[in-house]
Amino acid sequence: MYLASDNAAPAAEQVLQALARANAGASAPYGRDEPTRRVEAMFSELFEREVGVFLVTTGTAANALALAQITPPWGAAIGHAEAHVMHDECGAPEFFTAGAKIVGVPGRDGRMTADGLKALLARDFWTPPTHVAPASVTISQATEAGTLYRPAEIAAIAEAAKAHGLRVHMDGARFANAAAATGAAPAELTWRSGVEILSFGFTKNGAMAAEAVIVFADDLVKNLAERRKRGGHLWSKGRFIAAQVEALLENGLWLDLAARANATAGRLAKGLESRGLRLAFPIEANEVFVWLPPSVDDALRAAGAAYYAWSSESIAPERSGRDGARLARLICSFATPDEDVDAFLGVIDREPVA
Repeated sequence: MYLASDNAAPAAEQVLQALARANAGASAPYGRDEPTRRVEAMFSELFEREVGVFLVTTGTAANALALAQITPPWGAAIGHAEAHVMHDECGAPEFFTAGAKIVGVPGRDGRMTADGLKALLARDFWTPPTHVAPASVTISQATEAGTLYRPAEIAAIAEAAKAHGLRVHMDGARFANAAAATGAAPAELTWRSGVEILSFGFTKNGAMAAEAVIVFADDLVKNLAERRKRGGHLWSKGRFIAAQVEALLENGLWLDLAARANATAGRLAKGLESRGLRLAFPIEANEVFVWLPPSVDDALRAAGAAYYAWSSESIAPERSGRDGARLARLICSFATPDEDVDAFLGVIDREPVA
């Protein structure tokens, strides 16, 4: 009953096979290998245009490098107040930008809105040279609440950002889950809606350690290779990152695995609601946030269920918890067994919910 994180999922079998093939013989180092060249072409095909591709091994590196490319040390990167880059990167974006400030915008269900961004930018405290200057916007897809941005929402945020000269980044740690859930083309979820640079996550979705920074704005490619190297994130044996990405992009495996994770989360959510438990956020990807009575929470923990206690200030009033209820975050991966979901629900069946 492991529902704590999709980071704990195994690597997909196809990825392990690809790594074994990549391990046969020698190959050119530092991204000059054939697997990397093939992956670069695959990304351009996927996004329906030429893109810059920079492979790294962690989502933190992808986010920090991307934000450093669009945010000067005296600037501000603006995101949702509970975004991953705000709280869960141990200051890496601030470090890689050499001191830029991360500024949060509140928003219901973990989503920043164009109106919320406009309101923040309209405030009169952005006074040079004593205050940081707004430089970029970062959109989490999916959000920390497991919710999604549709293309129209992304476009509205990007329009508001660019009206003030801000660049637009997307933290796509769960970009695959968003694409699978919305059915929107990757191009529609990104550059056609105004995104200029994307952190494309694979590690949560079948890779061992593989992420990519995808650049849509031509001017943002300049010196990103040097920034990656200087930051210590250029692998000499880059073919092992590329091999993982190639295996996942090939034949749409990345979408198939994400769709499986989403479907498992949907089944879990339906089971929780049918047992009288209240969900804190809409279920749109592979994350489920549920209010648990203390007795149920205790019983699940005692039975060996693994998940995170959570807190959020972006929950709609009608989805708030009953007195004493504890908020739990449950995440399903492509490898979460149906038996784990059934066992989890089975423990709840043995406890009074009301």
